[in-house]
Amino acid sequence: MLTRQGGLVTAGSIALVLAGRLFGIFELFVVGAAGVALAVGAAVVVSATRVRLDVSRELRPPRVHAGDPSTVELRVHNAGKRRSPLLHLRDAVGTEGRSASVVLAPLDPGGTVTAGYSLPTDRRGMLPVGPLDVRVGDPFGLASVSAPGAPVTELIVWPAVEDVLALPPIAGDEHHDGMGLALARSTTVEDFYALRAYAEGDDLRRVHWRATAKRDDLVVRQDEMPRRSRATVVLDTRTGAYGDEVFERAVSAAASVMVACVRAGLLARLMTPAGYDSGFGSDADHVEVVMDHLATVRLGDGHRLDEVLGTLDRAGSTGPVAVVTGAGTSGWAGAGGNVTRPATVVVFSAGGGGTAAGDGGGQAGGPIVVGDRTSFAAAWNQALAPAGADGAGQASPGGAGGAGSAAIPGQRR
Repeated sequence: MLTRQGGLVTAGSIALVLAGRLFGIFELFVVGAAGVALAVGAAVVVSATRVRLDVSRELRPPRVHAGDPSTVELRVHNAGKRRSPLLHLRDAVGTEGRSASVVLAPLDPGGTVTAGYSLPTDRRGMLPVGPLDVRVGDPFGLASVSAPGAPVTELIVWPAVEDVLALPPIAGDEHHDGMGLALARSTTVEDFYALRAYAEGDDLRRVHWRATAKRDDLVVRQDEMPRRSRATVVLDTRTGAYGDEVFERAVSAAASVMVACVRAGLLARLMTPAGYDSGFGSDADHVEVVMDHLATVRLGDGHRLDEVLGTLDRAGSTGPVAVVTGAGTSGWAGAGGNVTRPATVVVFSAGGGGTAAGDGGGQAGGPIVVGDRTSFAAAWNQALAPAGADGAGQASPGGAGGAGSAAIPGQRR
């Protein structure tokens, strides 16, 4: 009931009362008695105060990439018939004892006020916000009562995403990957799906001569939608593979490659040695599910990395593979360097400037080593840039792959 300030005033007032009686100083006695009366009166008034408030909290937005802004909007409505007293709102933020406090002036009956504050988004993870404590006190701050105003909500902070090139599709993995061009869609089940440009190896009996006559190039019938290229990102989460700070950079790198592949129209999948497999997908919902997992992924024991990569070899049709690890070049050679599918390997190391190995395409020049003083985006784009292109100038989320793109929620530009 009494605040800390109220307790100090009460204790001091009692001391003055005792001193006044002990030394016979009437003025001290009067001052002390007045202080005690003020504290008791404040407690009585506050306890008798009845306030009807409708309080709500909204996170805007509820999911952000690390470093992007997110704010809390508090809305307070006075649903009572009397003017509200001074309101103190306190929201717990995180699990480290931090909080945000807002003081609201008295509200008229039926009045509504909004207030807000910013949330810390410097690191990925789940940031609990609340519960919200609504406190009503007296004007002197001697007494107060509190009640819960809003339950706990969570802000999901995704890893930071950099603009990087997508993994290049593997030639021959899918016969018509990225080559199909829907020129005319069918309206019946029995009819063909679309018309597309002629590709080497197509049966000449499937040439649509009427459409070809209207164009300069051969056009063929396509009975069904062509299969889309796929890409797999493997994030090494084994204990001991990284230090904590280096692991954060690795998580950000895996998120960046996933987003780039989806924006390039590839079906992308995330896997970890801990057993997580997102499956293939390319829409915004799929990216959101993967980002939610990356927001909370931690280092821990799991399967061996070479076992995870071995499943890709046995599955087939997985497309290009990006392996993000911190095992070092020698550790990679022993852990998964014998994977038979083409793989772009990113090795994060503590210390050193790092190197961007590769000769274009990112699959034949050895691992891409990223040190403390190396930008992942620069190293990745340099290694995957097409031969003869300036890698640093080719950074684009959709720089490689098919023609489609998906709306990626909350991507940093």
